[in-house]
Amino acid sequence: MAKLDDRSTRRDRFHQKAKRDGFLARAVYKLEEIDKKHAIFEPGMARVLDLGCAPGSWLQYARQRIGEPARLVGLDRGPLHKPPPGARIVVGDVMTIDVAELVGDLRAFDIVLSDMAPDTSGIRHLDQARSEALFERALEIAVAVLAPGGNFVGKLFQGPDFKKLTEAVRARFVAQKTAKPASSRQISIEQYVIGKGFRPGARGAPP
Repeated sequence: MAKLDDRSTRRDRFHQKAKRDGFLARAVYKLEEIDKKHAIFEPGMARVLDLGCAPGSWLQYARQRIGEPARLVGLDRGPLHKPPPGARIVVGDVMTIDVAELVGDLRAFDIVLSDMAPDTSGIRHLDQARSEALFERALEIAVAVLAPGGNFVGKLFQGPDFKKLTEAVRARFVAQKTAKPASSRQISIEQYVIGKGFRPGARGAPP
């Protein structure tokens, strides 16, 4: 679930830029690019849930974009080394966590983010299946906790169920897009699936 750079790419330009800009990981530039193109952080949106939040760069970006009104919640398997100021970090397994623990006193979220990736095995079809399961769970949580009109961004490895899962997002949101940011590594099969304008009563393929 953590967004950590492997040793072979620690000196790439995005890693160095993140260090200069004070961000905890290069992954922040993926969210920044998606936000600039698809306006994930809309005016008035302040409640953000980040699934698989370690080491915390997406929460940092959310705080920067929203400012003081931000109400940030992150979930990961272990505590964060440097949690962003003001963020509430929940330690637990995304597959079994009680969504009520994530929502707390917020009642709902305006934005749900997921940069979760499986612990890769190097076996392509196995890694794809694990990514699909994480994405499916992220979408399930988003459907449970998003306020009407809310937005969703989730990482998904391209695999056999990619179309089915993007259609599940389309069924729940006014608009659905996919993106592969420039800061994603060229060899990566990751894509980001974006849902804009959550429709709680929408009928269609369940997540």
